[in-house]
Amino acid sequence: MSTNEKQEFIEVDEYDAKCPSCGASIKFHPASGKLVCPYCHHTEEIPNAELEADLEIDELDFHQAEARSSFRWGAEKKIVICDACAAELVYDALEVANVCPYCGSNHVMEIKDDHSIAPNGIIPFQLTLEQATENFQKWIKGRWFAPNEARQSAKAEAFTGIYLPYWTFDTKTASQYTATYGRRRTVYDKDGKPQTVTDWYRTRGFYQEFIDDHLVLASTRYDAHILSKVEPFYLTNARPYQKEYLHGFVAERYSIGLDDGWKIAKNEIHHYLESQITQHILWKHRAHVVKNLRLSTVHSDITYKHLMLPLWLSTFRYRDKVYQFMVNGQTGKVGGEYPISPIKVTITIFILLLFVLLGYFFFMENSY
Repeated sequence: MSTNEKQEFIEVDEYDAKCPSCGASIKFHPASGKLVCPYCHHTEEIPNAELEADLEIDELDFHQAEARSSFRWGAEKKIVICDACAAELVYDALEVANVCPYCGSNHVMEIKDDHSIAPNGIIPFQLTLEQATENFQKWIKGRWFAPNEARQSAKAEAFTGIYLPYWTFDTKTASQYTATYGRRRTVYDKDGKPQTVTDWYRTRGFYQEFIDDHLVLASTRYDAHILSKVEPFYLTNARPYQKEYLHGFVAERYSIGLDDGWKIAKNEIHHYLESQITQHILWKHRAHVVKNLRLSTVHSDITYKHLMLPLWLSTFRYRDKVYQFMVNGQTGKVGGEYPISPIKVTITIFILLLFVLLGYFFFMENSY
């Protein structure tokens, strides 16, 4: 944001579930699936949680959505007055759940306004903080190329449990395609030595496929490469959105809007269809290779869902450098950055080269 750009502040209403026994903020507990007070251990059921656990999330018509725009982080701030300690907190307008840094009270803000789409589904956290820590320890010990010191002593710094916004898209696809495929055969030259030649043929066709729940991250703040390492999420376990699941966690509203999300999805679906059609041509024509594939795809019956999906975020430090990692809050899968030992890489390359040389000498020896 430039220094000349005026920052806009808005006041918002926030909701904090209080323990009826001691008055502290109660939090969602992944292990029990209930709201639990961390102080007196009072437990409350989430309304209709059991009834809604098996409900399918509604697919919404893409073309009928009214709020379609993306949002910029930092363009607008909101002020929240903590009702527990009266601290004045300034959040980004896209933050919809957070914890007061002074007293630990939960702040869950309204997630929908006239310009945005409310989530209609959520996968609640199923992994506790303790389980996320344990999974990280197993993960770092399994990184063979990491220095031994890091594998043995790396400790996760403070974990943050966060719900990230995602879009899912369903669409019927109908693709017209043209391509060239090749079949290989062996011929012999005048000296009787075998050679491989490829006969090329042109083809065209029509390919249909229904794309179900294509997932698109609706935030610009997180490392997509690391996120890809902790996927997939099992979306069939999503349930209707309820704000109670956010208590004790951070959550954000989408910054990538519906239209921009669909552009990302269309591009990814296009690459997916290229792969599928290539395999289809190889199978249909008993071919060995495909080139010059061109396709034109029509999308119809496009629907979407807006989901909140759980992640544990943290970092660890090794020799004054910070490495980021994530833990899937549903499956426990870990992915992230870690230091690489040059010595281990060198040893591995040396061993591979040694095997290549031994294989070469063995081949030459048996060819005479």
